[in-house]
Amino acid sequence: MAEQRSPRLAVLIDADNASARIAPGLFEEIANIGEASVRRIYGDFSGTRLKQWSEILSTHAIMPHQNFAYTSGKNASDIALVIDAMDLLHSGRFDGFCLVSSDSDFTRLAARIREQGVDVYGFGEQKTPESFRQACRRFFYTENLLPDAPKPDGGEQQAAPKALKPPSAAVPLIRKAIGQLANDDGWVALGPVGSHLSKLASDFDPRTYGHAKLSDLVKKSGAFELKRPETGGMYIRVKPNKAAAAKA
Repeated sequence: MAEQRSPRLAVLIDADNASARIAPGLFEEIANIGEASVRRIYGDFSGTRLKQWSEILSTHAIMPHQNFAYTSGKNASDIALVIDAMDLLHSGRFDGFCLVSSDSDFTRLAARIREQGVDVYGFGEQKTPESFRQACRRFFYTENLLPDAPKPDGGEQQAAPKALKPPSAAVPLIRKAIGQLANDDGWVALGPVGSHLSKLASDFDPRTYGHAKLSDLVKKSGAFELKRPETGGMYIRVKPNKAAAAKA
Protein backbone atom coordinates (compact mmCIF):
# COMPACT_ATOMS: atom_id res chain seq x y z
CA MET A 1 0.00 0.00 0.00
CA ALA A 2 1.39 3.36 -1.02
CA GLU A 3 2.20 5.76 1.80
CA GLN A 4 -0.33 8.58 2.06
CA ARG A 5 1.24 11.89 1.05
CA SER A 6 1.16 14.89 3.37
CA PRO A 7 -0.88 17.89 2.18
CA ARG A 8 1.10 19.83 -0.40
CA LEU A 9 1.52 23.47 0.67
CA ALA A 10 2.63 26.68 -1.05
CA VAL A 11 4.44 29.00 1.36
CA LEU A 12 4.46 32.65 0.25
CA ILE A 13 6.33 35.13 2.46
CA ASP A 14 5.96 38.92 2.41
CA ALA A 15 9.52 39.87 3.44
CA ASP A 16 8.50 43.47 4.16
CA ASN A 17 6.03 42.32 6.82
CA ALA A 18 7.75 39.32 8.40
CA SER A 19 10.88 39.01 10.52
CA ALA A 20 13.62 36.58 9.51
CA ARG A 21 13.81 35.48 13.17
CA ILE A 22 10.64 33.43 12.74
CA ALA A 23 12.02 31.25 9.93
CA PRO A 24 12.99 28.15 11.97
CA GLY A 25 9.77 28.17 13.97
CA LEU A 26 7.73 28.97 10.87
CA PHE A 27 8.82 25.90 8.92
CA GLU A 28 8.62 23.73 12.02
CA GLU A 29 4.99 24.80 12.43
CA ILE A 30 4.24 24.31 8.74
CA ALA A 31 5.70 20.78 8.93
CA ASN A 32 2.90 19.96 11.38
CA ILE A 33 0.38 20.91 8.69
CA GLY A 34 1.92 19.37 5.60
CA GLU A 35 4.78 19.55 3.11
CA ALA A 36 6.11 22.97 2.12
CA SER A 37 6.47 22.09 -1.56
CA VAL A 38 6.85 25.71 -2.70
CA ARG A 39 8.77 28.24 -0.59
CA ARG A 40 8.89 31.76 -2.03
CA ILE A 41 9.67 35.13 -0.51
CA TYR A 42 8.94 38.54 -2.03
CA GLY A 43 10.77 41.82 -1.50
CA ASP A 44 13.52 44.17 -2.63
CA PHE A 45 16.72 42.34 -1.75
CA SER A 46 18.96 44.84 -3.54
CA GLY A 47 19.45 46.91 -0.38
CA THR A 48 20.39 46.06 3.19
CA ARG A 49 16.93 46.21 4.78
CA LEU A 50 16.21 42.54 4.05
CA LYS A 51 19.74 41.35 4.77
CA GLN A 52 18.63 39.00 7.55
CA TRP A 53 16.32 37.18 5.17
CA SER A 54 19.03 37.04 2.49
CA GLU A 55 21.39 35.30 4.90
CA ILE A 56 19.04 32.38 5.63
CA LEU A 57 17.33 31.79 2.29
CA SER A 58 19.50 28.79 1.40
CA THR A 59 19.19 27.33 4.91
CA HIS A 60 15.44 26.94 4.48
CA ALA A 61 15.41 26.45 0.70
CA ILE A 62 13.40 29.63 0.14
CA MET A 63 13.33 31.01 -3.40
CA PRO A 64 13.64 34.83 -3.43
CA HIS A 65 11.56 36.86 -5.87
CA GLN A 66 13.22 40.22 -6.38
CA ASN A 67 10.87 43.18 -6.75
CA PHE A 68 12.49 46.59 -7.14
CA ALA A 69 10.67 49.51 -5.53
CA TYR A 70 10.58 51.70 -8.64
CA THR A 71 7.83 53.96 -7.31
CA SER A 72 7.44 55.21 -3.76
CA GLY A 73 4.24 54.03 -2.09
CA LYS A 74 3.66 51.24 -4.61
CA ASN A 75 4.26 47.72 -3.26
CA ALA A 76 5.38 45.63 -6.21
CA SER A 77 6.10 42.71 -3.86
CA ASP A 78 2.45 42.43 -2.78
CA ILE A 79 1.29 42.42 -6.39
CA ALA A 80 3.85 39.78 -7.38
CA LEU A 81 2.84 37.57 -4.43
CA VAL A 82 -0.85 37.78 -5.34
CA ILE A 83 -0.19 36.99 -9.02
CA ASP A 84 1.93 33.97 -8.13
CA ALA A 85 -0.64 32.78 -5.60
CA MET A 86 -3.39 32.80 -8.23
CA ASP A 87 -1.16 31.00 -10.73
CA LEU A 88 -0.36 28.31 -8.15
CA LEU A 89 -4.01 28.05 -7.13
CA HIS A 90 -5.20 27.44 -10.67
CA SER A 91 -2.48 24.83 -11.22
CA GLY A 92 -4.52 22.59 -8.92
CA ARG A 93 -1.36 21.11 -7.40
CA PHE A 94 -1.75 22.40 -3.84
CA ASP A 95 -3.87 21.42 -0.86
CA GLY A 96 -3.18 24.61 1.07
CA PHE A 97 -1.48 28.00 1.12
CA CYS A 98 0.60 29.55 3.90
CA LEU A 99 0.53 33.35 3.67
CA VAL A 100 3.20 34.93 5.86
CA SER A 101 2.41 38.60 6.46
CA SER A 102 0.78 41.01 8.90
CA ASP A 103 -0.69 43.05 6.05
CA SER A 104 -4.48 43.23 5.75
CA ASP A 105 -4.05 43.70 1.98
CA PHE A 106 -3.96 39.91 1.69
CA THR A 107 -7.44 39.47 3.17
CA ARG A 108 -9.10 39.27 -0.25
CA LEU A 109 -6.46 36.83 -1.51
CA ALA A 110 -7.05 34.51 1.46
CA ALA A 111 -10.81 34.70 0.94
CA ARG A 112 -10.49 33.99 -2.79
CA ILE A 113 -8.32 30.92 -2.22
CA ARG A 114 -10.78 29.53 0.32
CA GLU A 115 -13.64 30.13 -2.11
CA GLN A 116 -11.85 27.64 -4.33
CA GLY A 117 -12.03 25.05 -1.54
CA VAL A 118 -8.35 25.28 -0.62
CA ASP A 119 -7.19 25.86 2.95
CA VAL A 120 -5.32 29.02 3.92
CA TYR A 121 -3.00 29.25 6.93
CA GLY A 122 -1.97 32.75 7.93
CA PHE A 123 1.16 33.73 9.85
CA GLY A 124 1.56 37.27 11.18
CA GLU A 125 2.17 39.42 14.22
CA GLN A 126 -0.45 40.03 16.88
CA LYS A 127 -1.13 43.43 15.29
CA THR A 128 -2.48 41.73 12.16
CA PRO A 129 -5.99 43.10 11.42
CA GLU A 130 -8.86 40.77 12.30
CA SER A 131 -10.10 40.79 8.71
CA PHE A 132 -7.02 38.88 7.52
CA ARG A 133 -6.96 36.58 10.55
CA GLN A 134 -10.57 35.53 10.09
CA ALA A 135 -10.13 35.02 6.35
CA CYS A 136 -7.73 32.16 7.12
CA ARG A 137 -8.69 28.68 8.24
CA ARG A 138 -6.03 28.96 10.94
CA PHE A 139 -3.92 31.94 11.91
CA PHE A 140 -0.67 31.70 13.86
CA TYR A 141 0.93 34.62 15.67
CA THR A 142 4.57 34.80 14.67
CA GLU A 143 5.52 35.89 18.20
CA ASN A 144 4.70 32.29 19.16
CA LEU A 145 7.24 31.02 16.62
CA LEU A 146 10.24 32.83 18.09
CA PRO A 147 12.96 30.80 19.86
CA ASP A 148 11.76 31.73 23.37
CA ALA A 149 8.13 30.74 22.76
CA PRO A 150 6.59 27.66 24.47
CA LYS A 151 7.41 24.33 22.83
CA PRO A 152 4.67 21.70 22.36
CA ASP A 153 6.61 19.03 24.27
CA GLY A 154 8.00 21.32 26.95
CA GLY A 155 5.09 21.81 29.33
CA GLU A 156 4.86 24.80 31.60
CA GLN A 157 8.61 24.96 32.17
CA GLN A 158 9.07 26.13 28.58
CA ALA A 159 6.44 28.88 28.76
CA ALA A 160 7.41 32.17 27.17
CA PRO A 161 8.69 34.82 29.62
CA LYS A 162 6.04 37.24 28.37
CA ALA A 163 2.74 35.83 27.18
CA LEU A 164 0.88 37.86 24.57
CA LYS A 165 -2.26 37.58 26.70
CA PRO A 166 -2.97 36.41 30.28
CA PRO A 167 -4.55 32.92 30.74
CA SER A 168 -7.75 34.56 32.03
CA ALA A 169 -8.29 36.11 28.58
CA ALA A 170 -8.90 32.62 27.13
CA VAL A 171 -11.62 31.71 29.66
CA PRO A 172 -14.69 33.13 27.80
CA LEU A 173 -13.77 31.34 24.57
CA ILE A 174 -13.06 28.02 26.30
CA ARG A 175 -16.35 28.31 28.20
CA LYS A 176 -18.17 28.88 24.91
CA ALA A 177 -16.56 25.80 23.35
CA ILE A 178 -17.46 23.64 26.35
CA GLY A 179 -21.03 24.95 26.34
CA GLN A 180 -21.46 23.92 22.71
CA LEU A 181 -20.02 20.42 23.20
CA ALA A 182 -20.70 19.30 26.77
CA ASN A 183 -23.17 16.62 27.89
CA ASP A 184 -25.81 17.21 30.56
CA ASP A 185 -23.24 16.73 33.31
CA GLY A 186 -21.04 19.46 31.83
CA TRP A 187 -18.06 17.22 31.08
CA VAL A 188 -16.47 17.01 27.63
CA ALA A 189 -13.25 15.48 26.30
CA LEU A 190 -10.42 18.00 26.07
CA GLY A 191 -9.40 16.96 22.55
CA PRO A 192 -12.67 17.96 20.87
CA VAL A 193 -12.62 21.22 22.85
CA GLY A 194 -9.24 22.07 21.32
CA SER A 195 -10.50 21.33 17.81
CA HIS A 196 -13.65 23.38 18.38
CA LEU A 197 -11.67 26.34 19.69
CA SER A 198 -9.86 26.56 16.35
CA LYS A 199 -13.23 26.70 14.60
CA LEU A 200 -14.54 29.42 16.91
CA ALA A 201 -11.39 31.55 16.58
CA SER A 202 -8.91 30.96 13.76
CA ASP A 203 -6.10 32.51 15.82
CA PHE A 204 -6.61 30.48 19.02
CA ASP A 205 -3.32 29.06 20.28
CA PRO A 206 -2.41 28.13 23.90
CA ARG A 207 1.03 29.65 23.29
CA THR A 208 -0.58 33.07 22.98
CA TYR A 209 -1.47 32.74 26.67
CA GLY A 210 1.99 31.52 27.70
CA HIS A 211 1.44 27.75 27.63
CA ALA A 212 2.45 25.09 25.16
CA LYS A 213 -0.52 22.82 25.90
CA LEU A 214 -4.24 23.47 26.23
CA SER A 215 -4.31 21.38 29.42
CA ASP A 216 -1.68 23.63 31.02
CA LEU A 217 -3.64 26.71 29.99
CA VAL A 218 -6.94 25.54 31.49
CA LYS A 219 -5.21 24.54 34.74
CA LYS A 220 -3.54 27.94 35.03
CA SER A 221 -6.76 29.83 34.33
CA GLY A 222 -8.36 28.33 37.45
CA ALA A 223 -11.82 28.44 35.87
CA PHE A 224 -12.18 24.76 34.94
CA GLU A 225 -12.11 21.28 36.41
CA LEU A 226 -10.10 18.48 34.82
CA LYS A 227 -10.32 14.72 35.32
CA ARG A 228 -8.65 11.62 33.90
CA PRO A 229 -11.01 8.60 33.89
CA GLU A 230 -9.59 5.09 34.15
CA THR A 231 -10.67 4.58 30.56
CA GLY A 232 -8.12 7.20 29.52
CA GLY A 233 -8.14 10.68 28.08
CA MET A 234 -8.74 14.00 29.80
CA TYR A 235 -12.10 15.69 30.41
CA ILE A 236 -12.94 19.27 31.26
CA ARG A 237 -15.90 21.22 32.57
CA VAL A 238 -16.57 24.71 33.86
CA LYS A 239 -16.22 24.97 37.62
CA PRO A 240 -19.70 25.06 39.21
CA ASN A 241 -20.79 28.40 40.62
CA LYS A 242 -20.36 28.17 44.43
CA ALA A 243 -23.61 29.99 45.14
CA ALA A 244 -25.57 27.76 42.77
CA ALA A 245 -23.92 24.66 44.22
CA ALA A 246 -24.86 25.70 47.75
CA LYS A 247 -28.54 26.16 46.78
CA ALA A 248 -28.54 22.78 45.11
